[in-house]
Amino acid sequence: MKPQATMLCCIVFFLATECFQYRSKSHIKARDKLQNPEGKLKTGRIQEKCHGPCISSSNCSQPCAKHFHGEIGFTCIQKKWQKSTETCTSLSVETLFKDSTGTSRLSVAAPSISLLDFRAPEPIKSVAQGIRKNCPLDYACIIDAVKLSEATSGNIAFIVELLKNISIDLSDNVTQEKMKSYSEVTNHILDTAAISNWAFIPDKNASSDLLQSVNLFARQLHIHNESENIVNELFVQTKGFHINHNASEKSFSFSMSVSNATEGVLGMAEIPRQELRKLWPNTYQAISIAFPTLGAILKEAHFQNVSLSRPVNGLVLSMVLPERLKEILLTFEKINKSRDARAQCVGWHSRQRRWDEKACETKLDTMNKVKCRCNYTNVVMSFSILMSPTSMTDKVLDYITCIGLSISILSLVLCLLIEATVWSRVVVTEISYMRHVCIVNIALSLLMANVWFIIGSNFNIKAQDHRWCVAVTFFSHFFYLSLFFWMFFKALLIIYGILVIFQRMMKSRMMVIGFAIGYGCPLVIAVTTVAMTEPEKGYVRSDACWLNWDNTKALLAFAIPALVIVAVNLIVVLVVAVNTQRPSIGSSKSQDVAIIMRISKNVAILTPLLGLTWGFGLATLIEGTSFTFHVIFALLNAFQGFFILLFGTIMDHKIRDALKMKMSSLKGKSRAAENASLSPTNGSKLMNR
Repeated sequence: MKPQATMLCCIVFFLATECFQYRSKSHIKARDKLQNPEGKLKTGRIQEKCHGPCISSSNCSQPCAKHFHGEIGFTCIQKKWQKSTETCTSLSVETLFKDSTGTSRLSVAAPSISLLDFRAPEPIKSVAQGIRKNCPLDYACIIDAVKLSEATSGNIAFIVELLKNISIDLSDNVTQEKMKSYSEVTNHILDTAAISNWAFIPDKNASSDLLQSVNLFARQLHIHNESENIVNELFVQTKGFHINHNASEKSFSFSMSVSNATEGVLGMAEIPRQELRKLWPNTYQAISIAFPTLGAILKEAHFQNVSLSRPVNGLVLSMVLPERLKEILLTFEKINKSRDARAQCVGWHSRQRRWDEKACETKLDTMNKVKCRCNYTNVVMSFSILMSPTSMTDKVLDYITCIGLSISILSLVLCLLIEATVWSRVVVTEISYMRHVCIVNIALSLLMANVWFIIGSNFNIKAQDHRWCVAVTFFSHFFYLSLFFWMFFKALLIIYGILVIFQRMMKSRMMVIGFAIGYGCPLVIAVTTVAMTEPEKGYVRSDACWLNWDNTKALLAFAIPALVIVAVNLIVVLVVAVNTQRPSIGSSKSQDVAIIMRISKNVAILTPLLGLTWGFGLATLIEGTSFTFHVIFALLNAFQGFFILLFGTIMDHKIRDALKMKMSSLKGKSRAAENASLSPTNGSKLMNR
């Protein structure tokens, strides 16, 4: 056989072998895809830990699984090996274009077949060269290889570098088809299943590089029609339209799913009319890109003044606008809608690789959404909202509540002890009797409510039985309502004492009315609320043992009676203040001062006893309320037990007199006992025994 024929047979055999290996790998990937019917992104098969002794702060590495290149780094933390870095990758420039003609592997053997009569294919040295050769119009030739790759940290880093190179080398004429292909590749590494692997990429700037690359590529996009929707992937959406100086306000609206949420999180970018007037009389284009998961992986560069974690709490919105436009309005729906999750509007500074608070101004911050006014520049093109650290504000309120409840409970116990001590001496009339009955039941209701509040606040609803949480919420609901209704009954007694002078009601009838109002009405409201909401599991909140608001509005069964009683009691205080003033002709200045002091004293005493401090709760319900109102509300209500002891018991001169008489009688009895024990008669009796 001639040498040329021998070499030709070898080449044919080589081609057949490579084709078989390629088909086998394709079948393996197809099989893996079929075994993953839910479409969940595979994240790679890697070693779990290093072998050998684990010494604190020591490092080790393990090779990646078969078919992957790279290694996995581990660090010893608390005597356990924990993964710190990963560079496992199955992608390369060669594998990206293998599906197009099957010639990339032939390029490796090119030197050995250069003697043949036919030309050998040139090796693909870069992504840009491969795309220009195989799919210059839409970049579609790299999509299949990327989508079939597992989302290991090494593959993610490779794809970020791939997108970065495309943005630099192939962004001279970006069409909508190219933008769609580019976004499909981006969507693959922003899938929720891939987010956790971003933490193990050695290059901590990878997420920032991805955002900057997408913005750079979108800047070169040309919109040829009026269609807004350009890209509609799960984790990347792009919209755009033409604008001019005569256009009215233009806005982009997005609704994208975050994690496994059934409903989308909203985001909107608006270009104000006054900004559009700055444009020259030409046609421009505006583009916006929304990312629901990018905020979870964006890593800020280390700064000394940024020590607390600031998680992103909304979509990340990127804008590509004409240079003359400098200001935009943004609306973000919060991902975490906790009432304590205050927000800060920010812009991503691409050069400093950090969120810049000076780029935006927070115009409105509610429980559900945040409105921002932001300055658009070439280095600040992406915006979002940060969840403020719950360090100072929440800790201040927690400390106030904790200290206040402790003092309140001790004060209420002392109040009940004092009332029990002087009871027989102060309840001499029907009015005084009912007054002290009100004080005792107000103190008892608040004491029980505080106890159940503490139990509920320390109750872990996720780890405990739902029925116990319902019971805790029911008793908290009942005793807080009892507190308000006893305050309401006390206000009725005050009005009764002012308006009815000559006719008095029997004590037994007043007791029946008092207990019917104080405990009967709260019991009816609480039981009815449970019966109406609990069959649908809507009585308590999902994250705490307290009345539900989001689903059934069960909280209204407490808020409405409480606020109505506060309003009625406020009217009673005004009536008392007017009735206290005794008009007199030619009264002196000293008499006027005495009247003002008497009115102020009555108002000061009645305000905590009638629950008017809860009126500050209305201010805390208004959106955008200053933190000062929250502190005032927490102070007044946490220390309410102390106020009841002070104004309801200690400042009552009859109770003080009764205590003095009680103390005097106790001292008299002790002295009599001492004298009796020291008398000669008693001593002789003891000696004779």
